[in-house]
Amino acid sequence: MSVQGSIVIGGGAFAGLALALALRQGLGPEIPVIVADPALGTRPSRDPRATAIVAACRRLFETIGAWDAVRSEAQPILDMVVTDSKLEDATRPVFLNFAGDVAPGEPFAHMVENRRLIDALVVRAEAEGIDLRATTVASYDARSDGIDVTLGDGSVIAASLLVAADGARSKLRERAGIATHGWEYDQSGIVVTVGHERDHEGRAEEHFLPAGPFAILPLSGKRSSLVWTERRAEAARIIALSDEEFHSELERRFGLHLGEVKALDKPRVFPLSYFVARSFIAERLALVGDAAHVIHPIAGQGLNMGLKDVAALAEVVVDAARLGMDIGGVDVLERYQRWRRFDTMAMGVATNSLNFLFSNQSTLLRTVRDIGLGLVDRAPPLKNLFIRQAAGLTGEVPRLLKGEAL
Repeated sequence: MSVQGSIVIGGGAFAGLALALALRQGLGPEIPVIVADPALGTRPSRDPRATAIVAACRRLFETIGAWDAVRSEAQPILDMVVTDSKLEDATRPVFLNFAGDVAPGEPFAHMVENRRLIDALVVRAEAEGIDLRATTVASYDARSDGIDVTLGDGSVIAASLLVAADGARSKLRERAGIATHGWEYDQSGIVVTVGHERDHEGRAEEHFLPAGPFAILPLSGKRSSLVWTERRAEAARIIALSDEEFHSELERRFGLHLGEVKALDKPRVFPLSYFVARSFIAERLALVGDAAHVIHPIAGQGLNMGLKDVAALAEVVVDAARLGMDIGGVDVLERYQRWRRFDTMAMGVATNSLNFLFSNQSTLLRTVRDIGLGLVDRAPPLKNLFIRQAAGLTGEVPRLLKGEAL
């Protein structure tokens, strides 16, 4: 058996914390796991966003012991409707309707507020004895038999593997010299939580408007999370409006089917982009989550793709350790890259194509896509395939995403 050093994870959001828990579960306490992120010093989390956690990723959170803490606040998505219209259209006919179960009693996704899930992961990590450091990964020095990781507090850790889970602007990816391929969209996403008079009954709505999708995602209580795509200049204009003017723009898009609607927090705007790292690995380094890829939110798969990275990397590392292999060795990391990079590229192509198809003013394209949506709606086997794809249950699924412990 080879002697393994520590595993250091740079980044303490969903991907970093979930990976730490998965590794601790599979490796036991003999191999120390350290998570470094300055945000770990801010408790509780202040992240105001909410995320759709698909069925496969919910199974991961259940398996690593973090789901019970958020179960009561997680809102199941019981069904989803898709419309295609212009902003000024008086009605929005439904072209596609998905029932929300991937199996009896198992919704294809739940909506969870980020702060609650982050806090649950931190509490679970502390209970499992994972070393959480409220600092950065300042630098590292990789060699054939290990990697020396220097943290922002000056401590140096002799590790076998360093994982970059530090987001789209990853300093660790940059330090490794890994280039990215992609582009900026002329679109921004406006995110805001709204309250409404009537119950959403667990229904999610995706309204395809010429500027981009307007998604209404159900939260617990009479609340919904909006992901509202606009051209960048228009998004900047909307965000700068007074509360009354913003309400008017919101109502035009949301409608009154759930009664009066009002913003419950300050709208936030995020420029949208697409990129994939040219390599997901370097010497003794693996990229996961947004450090490896960022896609358009049109299909709601960004975070879930990152959790697929987590499940795949944890599985290959745990398998390697049980075989006595070097957990940071090139063969192990190459297996992870082969597993995840093709799926990531395929999802990137799909989301880019969807964005082109739906975010435009073309009458011809609108006719073609509406015919296509109608055909899918009338083909239950195809709908079921799409639901399973959206739920993360197709292809070579890592064990954690099946709900199986490592």
